[in-house]
Amino acid sequence: MSKLSGKIALVTGGSRGIGEAIVRRLAADGATVFFTFNSSPDKANAVAAEIGATALQADVANADSVTNLIKTVLEHPANTTKRVDILVNNAGITKDTLVLRMSENDWDSVIDTNLKGAFLMSKAVCKPMMSQRAGKIVNIGSIVGITGNAGQVNYSASKAGLIGLTKSFAKELASRNILVNCVAPGYIDTDMTAKITDEQKKALQGNIPLGRTAQPAEIASVVSFLASDDASYITAQTIVVDGGLAA
Repeated sequence: MSKLSGKIALVTGGSRGIGEAIVRRLAADGATVFFTFNSSPDKANAVAAEIGATALQADVANADSVTNLIKTVLEHPANTTKRVDILVNNAGITKDTLVLRMSENDWDSVIDTNLKGAFLMSKAVCKPMMSQRAGKIVNIGSIVGITGNAGQVNYSASKAGLIGLTKSFAKELASRNILVNCVAPGYIDTDMTAKITDEQKKALQGNIPLGRTAQPAEIASVVSFLASDDASYITAQTIVVDGGLAA
């Protein structure tokens, strides 16, 4: 039996990059997977059709959208148990620029999606998870939430906030057997790193003790572990997956 067999998983921002890798891994491990997208429905629906998941359009920064999303997942015919066992808060955006050029909108939009979105989603699944007296919440942070990064004041702040959110939710929900953790990736081979030059990539990899960037699947494997019963005594933790970059 697969380690997530019978589990209902909900992943935000699951149509590309790390989110897509997480969706594919959880499905491969036996979970019934729902995932959100905010744009590019064709891509999202193609991923869903390929692995037998369900793609749902939602804005995680909007409370009404989140409420409707959870209701849809709980009532969906594919959700035979009418539960949400696993929530992965992965949806995130970047609007990088130096702080003196950063607009208020650049700040607000990144904080709203990356941090407020995780708050709204986690709050919304609390009720069904508390009724179940079980659940796993995994927040996808970033190494820059620990180290900071020039040109990413908004993004770094949002990911640092996720660490505090993780610890606080974990302490509030532990008595109901709801475990909350954070995964902080370093540099990953995604659309973002694909845009940099070979020279820039070589310089970047030179700062990483393992000498390479990570594949999205390497983040997904950690998420799958935290979502499984193998991590039944781990909560309030931030697991850094960065090839030793911030050691």
